[in-house]
Amino acid sequence: MKKKAILLVALTTLVTLSSGARVVTDSIQSKVLGDKVKFNVWLPFGFEMNADAKYPVLYLLHGFTDTYSAWVQKGRVDEIADELLGTGEIKPMVIVMPNAGGPDTRNVWNGYFDMEGWAYEKFFYTEFIPYVEGKYRIVGDRDHRAVSGLSMGGGGSTVYAQRHPDMFSSCYAMSAWLTSGDNPIDPANKASYVTKAVHEHSAIEFVKNASDEVKASLRTLRWFVDIGDDDFLFDQDIEFYGEMRRARIPCELRVRNGGHTWEYWHTALRTSLPFASRNFK
Repeated sequence: MKKKAILLVALTTLVTLSSGARVVTDSIQSKVLGDKVKFNVWLPFGFEMNADAKYPVLYLLHGFTDTYSAWVQKGRVDEIADELLGTGEIKPMVIVMPNAGGPDTRNVWNGYFDMEGWAYEKFFYTEFIPYVEGKYRIVGDRDHRAVSGLSMGGGGSTVYAQRHPDMFSSCYAMSAWLTSGDNPIDPANKASYVTKAVHEHSAIEFVKNASDEVKASLRTLRWFVDIGDDDFLFDQDIEFYGEMRRARIPCELRVRNGGHTWEYWHTALRTSLPFASRNFK
């Protein structure tokens, strides 16, 4: 019986290792936000076996009303990344999924931009990236860093890449919330701050108003817009793509059948992860 038990443990370990990667839930205490921020990290197969290896990183941003856990629980990014790593469609990388919101949008902060009471962009660059890239053995340079996201996270990733082109090699925006109307802020409703911030950080207006120098910096990244033909954000994503073309900033576009749904984003991951991987140097 003892030998059988040992064999069972050995087989279980083998199955766990052969399945590829694992997801780790971690957190950081932010001085900027005055709160603890949770995040998930997908670690590729072999991460624990080679303590000297360093990896490229993809920051994968969730959407409005969701949390850091959505990409695993709803998007199954761990299963898809395992499969793509096994087939050689992506190279070993670390995928980081930070928290920037929650379902109680009236009372809980959402969003990736700095706004009154919620300096998330400052937190992301001054606290989060240094902490993550030090702890998880990230190469830590532009050529080995990518950003992507869906909806609110699609807009967040686009604006991050626009405002910090020296930080990322590529940006893949899924069903991206790129602009908004200039609505008044309701102090009792935190969602109104998000809408205002998206308006003030319009990715479309950024391209329209970009100087020649800024446009040149944007051409050093690889851009990808992925939007469903039934998505309510379709028009603004197409407008953004049109502005990128007019500015002569190369940008790939995919319009597929589908709406603003996890069915669509689950499929989009199979394009977005290889896109990030191809553009790591």
